Formats: sequence, C-alpha cells, structure tokens
Amino acid sequence: MNGVKKVSKDNKVFHISLGFSIIIVLWGILAQNSFANFASALLNFLTNKFGWLYLISMLSFVIFALAMAFSKYGKMKLGPDDSEPEYSTVSWFAMLFGAGMGIGLVFWGLAEPISHFVSPLGAEPGSVEAVDFAMKSSFMHWGFHPWANYSIIGLALAYFQFRKNTPGLISSIFTPLLGEERVNGPIGKLVDILAVFATVAGVATSLGLGTLQINSGLNYLFNIPETALVQMAIIVVITVITIWTAVSGIDKGIKLLGDINLYLASGLLILCAVIGPTLPIINNFTNGIGLYINDFFKDSLGINAFGDNSWVNGWRIFYWAWWIAWAPFVGSFIARISKGRTVREFIAGVILVPALVSIVWFAVFGSLGLNLADEVGLEVLAEAAQVPETALFKAYEYYPLTKVLSLITIVLLTTFFITSSNSATFVLGMFTSQGDLNPSNSKKFLWGIVLALFAAALLLSGGLQALQTASIAAAFPFIFVMLFAMVSVVKAFKEENI
Repeated sequence: MNGVKKVSKDNKVFHISLGFSIIIVLWGILAQNSFANFASALLNFLTNKFGWLYLISMLSFVIFALAMAFSKYGKMKLGPDDSEPEYSTVSWFAMLFGAGMGIGLVFWGLAEPISHFVSPLGAEPGSVEAVDFAMKSSFMHWGFHPWANYSIIGLALAYFQFRKNTPGLISSIFTPLLGEERVNGPIGKLVDILAVFATVAGVATSLGLGTLQINSGLNYLFNIPETALVQMAIIVVITVITIWTAVSGIDKGIKLLGDINLYLASGLLILCAVIGPTLPIINNFTNGIGLYINDFFKDSLGINAFGDNSWVNGWRIFYWAWWIAWAPFVGSFIARISKGRTVREFIAGVILVPALVSIVWFAVFGSLGLNLADEVGLEVLAEAAQVPETALFKAYEYYPLTKVLSLITIVLLTTFFITSSNSATFVLGMFTSQGDLNPSNSKKFLWGIVLALFAAALLLSGGLQALQTASIAAAFPFIFVMLFAMVSVVKAFKEENI
C-alpha cells in the first residue's frame, strides 16, 4: 500500500508541475505581450504593496540563522550524532557557491556597481558619495541577506532529511506544524509543485540570459556572430555537459565541476586584483565593508512611507524577490550536500564565507569599472551598465591581458552555468521522485531536456525577461513558506535532547 501511495504522490507532483510549467512557457511564447504585461503588472503590485514584507522577511532570515548558529543547537549534527560530512570543506563550499550565485557574480560584478555609480540614490552621479553608494549597495544585495535566505530552506531540509529521515521535499519541513497526513495531502503537494515551478522558471531564465552573455563574449573574443543559431548551439553544448554531469552524480560530475569553478574564479579574481587598480580595490573593500555594516539595519528596512520608492522597488526588493524565488532550488541542493555538518558549521559555510567572497568579488570588479570613470566618462559607463552581458568584456579592454581575462571569463561563465543547471536538474529529480535523494537518471535526463527546451523557446521568442518577472512574482508565496519553516525548525529543535 505504501508503495502505491508513493508512486501516486510522485506522479501527481511531477505531472502537475510539468504541465503548469509548459502552460506558462507556451503563454510566454505564443502571447508575448499579454504574458509580459501580466507578469510586469503582478510584480509591480507585489513590490509596491508588499515591499515592506520582503524587507522584514529577509532581515528576519539573517537574524534567525545567526541565532541558530550561536544557540545551544549550534553543535547539533545535521544527521545522526556520529555522522561525518560526505564532502571536503573545499568541495562543499565550491558546490554550494556554484549553485547559489556563481554566474550572477560574473554577470553583475562590474555592471551593478557602475549602474549605481552613474545613477545613485541621493548623491551626484560620478561623485565620491556615488562610489560609496555603489559599493555599499552591491555588498548589500550580494552579501548576508541572499545566503541567509538560502540557509532557511537548506537548514530545515538538511535537518529533516538526515536527522529525521523524511523525504527530500520542501513539504517535509512542515511535518511538526501540519502533521504527516496534511504534509502528504493537497497542501504538501501544492508546496512541492510551487517549488518545481520556481526552479524551472528561474533556471530556464538564467540559462537563457547566460547564453546571451557567453555569445557576447565569443563575439568579442573570436568574432563569432550573435545569432539565434549560435545561441541554440551554446544551449545544446551546455545541455549535453549538464546532463552528463548530473547523470554522473554528485560525487563525480557536480563535485568535479564545482572544484573547477572554484579554481577558475579564484584565479580570475586574483589576476584582476593584481593587474587592476589594486589600492582602490583595497580601499573600496575596506570603506564599503564599513558602510555596509554601519548602515546594515537602516538599509535592510529602508522604505519611504510617502516618498519615491522606485529605486528600492527596482533594485533591493526585486533582488530580495529573486533570491526568494531561487531558495527552493538552492536550499534543497545545499541541504543535499550538507549531511554530517553541525548547525553552526552549516550557517558559517552557507552564509559567512560566501557573503565575504561575494563582497571581495564586487570590490575587485566594481573597482575595475569605477576606475575607468575619468578615462571614458560617465556616459560611456552608463551605456555599458545598460548592457551588462558585455560590460565586463568592454572594461577588460583598458587593462593588460585583455584576451586572457576574456577567455577565462567565458570558460567560467560556461562552467558556472553548467553547475547551476545540473544542480537544478538533480533537485528537480528529487522534487518529482517523492524526495528521493538519488533520483533516477531518466528523471534527471528529462528535466535537463525540459530546461534546455524552455530556455531555447523563450530565447527565440524574446520572452526571457517576462519569465524572470513571472517567476519572481510567482515565488511570493515562498515568503510564507520560509517564515513558517523557521517556526517548524524551532519547534523540532526544542524536542531535541540538547
């Protein structure tokens, strides 16, 4: 009987989530304007009316994670008391970092700081105050908040999967609150279906946008044309490698790529710090950290009651919504690779270290861009910020080893994208196989193909941005999923004999 129930549940989540995703994508392809207008209106409504909720929720994730790390539960293992980590600390960090935001750092590392620099909030464009604003805002958007957001789902899932032996499903987190019967019923299925959709939409969008950036880099470096045919070829190559590494499993494919990512990213970071404006990089890092920490709570909750909130809505709240949209996928993958870690080790590894690396990254690449202000002028920087996929390659022209830096960046973009895609393929396999921590190769293969087809179709139809907007809007319910996840974790922890 149990076997029958499992199959039934698995099939429902799989078929409904896949069908729902296909309907949304077809809408985005066949009725682009209708879809884009609806998605944009929905996101504007949510950010305008519920911006305060995004701000309060994201700050609460940071506070909760730190409270858990420093509590008496910090020494508790995510698994049996005698369990040990499955992966070395370096490989563990490489995998969670690659899945969490690796590609975003390459895409926005230079483009975001110069965007804030040429259009700062409450400062003169191009001024010293604009530099301060640019670095502080970039640190804020890529620092502690997004990683704390990932840690909520990650910590809850790792605890319930490995210490309580529940399935690897988002719905399993709520067993202490809802009971097993409700978790296995319609409420639990709805949560799992939403998680699948958020993952498919988010990853397909990013795969498409990343394809554009890789194509731009190849055009810059080798004069390969920026055409639909080339972009389809890039998607095919990435998909083949993605499926191969996902089918190889975490130990072989995903771990190997994660290690390659870490070495490539470290090499690029060090190289740019050495050949770039080294002293301004160090000063921007030092000053930016000070501003970031000093204004942490003010910026975390900063929203006008009567004034203009267009910048806050367009940047901060948009980012917070985007990170929440990625939380089911990244949190689930982080949980899957974190068995045997203590709660304190998990929080430090998932929040503190990646946040610090992200901040260093923005200090280096942001300074590469801001350093060009006197040489090229604000107008040129503003134009570069409008096309983030090419901004980094254009900035390299003003520094030594241009071709080398561009080539490393293209390879890094590709490996980061493959890492995100195969992590997503693995997680989607788990979500649609009743939480099986080692989903079948056929499921991983199918989801790899689905993601590629979605990305290709949306790329050809021009619907990528609309799908990104829709996925962020659709992830709104996950605010409540994550808030209740914190309550569920506290309730479960209190039952531990610690």
